Amino acid sequence: MTQAKLILGIGELLWDVLPEGMLLGGAPANFAVMAARLGNHAAILSRIGRDELGKKAVELLEPLPADARFMQVDPAQETGRVTVKFESGQPAYTIHHPAAWDFMELTDEWVQLAVRADAICFGSLAQRSRESRQTIQTLVARTPASCARVFDVNLRAPFFCGEVIRESLELATVLKMNDAEAPRVLELLGLPIPTSGWLRVAAKQLLKEFTSLRMVAVTRGAQGSLLLTREEEHEHPGIPVEVADTIGAGDAFTAAMIHYLLRGADLATLNEAGNRWGAWMASRSGAMPALPQAVLAEIAAGLEG
Repeated sequence: MTQAKLILGIGELLWDVLPEGMLLGGAPANFAVMAARLGNHAAILSRIGRDELGKKAVELLEPLPADARFMQVDPAQETGRVTVKFESGQPAYTIHHPAAWDFMELTDEWVQLAVRADAICFGSLAQRSRESRQTIQTLVARTPASCARVFDVNLRAPFFCGEVIRESLELATVLKMNDAEAPRVLELLGLPIPTSGWLRVAAKQLLKEFTSLRMVAVTRGAQGSLLLTREEEHEHPGIPVEVADTIGAGDAFTAAMIHYLLRGADLATLNEAGNRWGAWMASRSGAMPALPQAVLAEIAAGLEG
């Protein structure tokens, strides 16, 4: 059996308030749950309120394999909420603020995790406040040189700016973004937006601009994904699936990609794993749906066979 890797997801933990009810989510938490389901020791580093939604979050996470012991509890701020509406199958978000995860603190406990981490995933949304931004960037900087530092861009208006994007990319070894975010990222960084073959060119521009980056992953929804390093690239056409909703699909992609990256897999395997798990997540409602053991075993066998 392959040794479990220590993987951290730091940032927002929140409730997605959907037309049919509430589901727990937040990109770093979604990532950690999927990474744990794949057999890693994955911990959620976030902050919840001392309120009913915070208690419900703990109860929901209890039976899931992600390690939620390190979450902080804020005595004054509410647990995060996002109102989600769908337009042509795509989610539109109203992110309520402030929330408890805007006030994450850099603790010795978190630092002790960071210095042992094999991978850490962080995004732009949780850096909307000064406090959490400082905590996230300091913690990422404390991880060892061998750690995969994954910056998963999640541009949610109005909570992003060029400064946060640049600072995050200066820390990251892996960048993950979707095709809609790619031109916006270039614009925020003041880089030229290519007129043709733009996803590939954009990825190469970012690899050139940020020397710490080792890989850029661009997801394209049903059209698959593109992975680039300085030496090679791989394109995946996507996996057809009947979509329930796309919440958490990108996070599942990232978790699967990093799971196999840490095990030395080639780009084709990383891409296949990301697309298989992203497609499975899109075929389910919410970001943390039940995962039957038979499904886990079937997908894993298909990737490793």
